Amino acid sequence: MSGPEQAPAGVDTTVPSVARMYDYYLSGKDNYQVDRDAAERVIAASRESGTDIRVAARDNRGFLGRAVRALAEAGVRQFLDIGAGLPTQENVHQVALRHAPDSRVVYVDNDPMVLVHARALLADNPATAVVDGDLRDPASILEHPGVAARIDFTEPVAVVFCAVLQFVPDDAEAAAIVGAFRERCAAGSHLVVSHPFPGERPGEAFDEIGDVYTTTSSRSFTLRGRAAVGRLLAGTELLEPGLVPVQSWRQDDVLPDFTVPSYLGGVGRVG
Repeated sequence: MSGPEQAPAGVDTTVPSVARMYDYYLSGKDNYQVDRDAAERVIAASRESGTDIRVAARDNRGFLGRAVRALAEAGVRQFLDIGAGLPTQENVHQVALRHAPDSRVVYVDNDPMVLVHARALLADNPATAVVDGDLRDPASILEHPGVAARIDFTEPVAVVFCAVLQFVPDDAEAAAIVGAFRERCAAGSHLVVSHPFPGERPGEAFDEIGDVYTTTSSRSFTLRGRAAVGRLLAGTELLEPGLVPVQSWRQDDVLPDFTVPSYLGGVGRVG
């Protein structure tokens, strides 16, 4: 896919989109040359840091699927995915509906291309909805008619923040965003969080990654350590195995290694 003439209305193909870059990491095709160029710079820098962002993105996707499955099997029937990104394999609604056919799922994003593709994919699925919203304004999401039509906050709900809070540079603001959703949720709800983590190898490679993301639609990228990511789940009871590298979350054959760059992931229960 390339060239502005092929872009849906409202889609800017002159500025890299973080959603389309992530789609490229996952070997998707819903991206443009500007996204691929930026993504390749991140891939190269990630290799210098001792990891591969493409592998990390797949690991993060696997964590999301396992978390949704665990919550669906535990009885959660409502899922609110904030910063959902472009549809790919094993989306939240696919996992949730497979394990709990009466689930309801709402995706939230503010990327025009995400909205176009997600709405087209889910047009005939009454259990799902896609709404335009910015995580930096939690009230606008919590009060959105499209959210209210499918999510009852007096009943348990899983609110998903997978690979999205790194685009909020201020630690206090990121925690306040998650807190606004937590406070609205009924007891028995869960927060699902994953976040890029530098391990023990901070350095110039991460500076390069940050520089790339300042040129994107997000204009920022913030790595956080274990303590800072853990604070995003404050006020919840972490499910086993706690906050760990995503590739080891409920993967008995993968021991957690906090020394290498990765995504950290955790699921917290609201009391």
